[in-house]
Amino acid sequence: MAEPLLDLRGVSRRFGGLLAVGGVSMNVREGSITALIGPNGAGKTTLFSLISGFLRPSEGEIYYDGRDVTGEPSHKLARRGIGRTFQIVQPFAGLTVRENIRVGAYLRHPRRDDAMAAAEKVAREVGLEPVLDAPADTLTVAGRKRLELAKALATEPKLLLLDEVLAGLNPSEIRDIIPVIRGLQRRGITVLMIEHVMQAVMSLAEQVFVLAEGRLIAEGTPEAVAADRAVIEAYLGHGAAVRLATVSS
Repeated sequence: MAEPLLDLRGVSRRFGGLLAVGGVSMNVREGSITALIGPNGAGKTTLFSLISGFLRPSEGEIYYDGRDVTGEPSHKLARRGIGRTFQIVQPFAGLTVRENIRVGAYLRHPRRDDAMAAAEKVAREVGLEPVLDAPADTLTVAGRKRLELAKALATEPKLLLLDEVLAGLNPSEIRDIIPVIRGLQRRGITVLMIEHVMQAVMSLAEQVFVLAEGRLIAEGTPEAVAADRAVIEAYLGHGAAVRLATVSS
């Protein structure tokens, strides 16, 4: 079996006396779409920050593409091919959509014309071509989500971490962006996504990891995880699985 593209081994992160992520071991197969789910405050975004180099692990090791990259800073990991979006979308104020995307493209294309061409290609891919010259701060929520995705794609990642890219979208907007995410996989980008929209998780993900209170409590196919009693309780509260079982019987 081939080595996973991403391999976490006992990764933990403490903030003073708070254990935000505790001993997480998981791996992501190259070319896959993998979901990381869990209740708010479970440590999902903290784990993304550890993988992408915005935070250093307190313990454990992170391997990417066969290399130990534990503690490497974000700019070096971006060069290696790890890109990410952020849960709170913040486009560069005062810049157009085109200019926002071009900022990411400069990582691989230092010449302005090359960066411009790369930015326009990404904009077409995510459906932003009609608004390339619009100020970024005039976009709708759905438009800003697409721009956040485009900025990350412009860095030409091999592994893309999507942090709730569907949050705040209505059902129609979610349906529109799901094919965009599938398209990333088709062109060879490995996707690890944090998501609460279970319809998208069930539709897109091949493997699901579940985090609760900083610890991994389940993993498996979307169908297996959705039926897991511990996962149901983590999302709905203590005893919910028992009540659901009573109702269903």
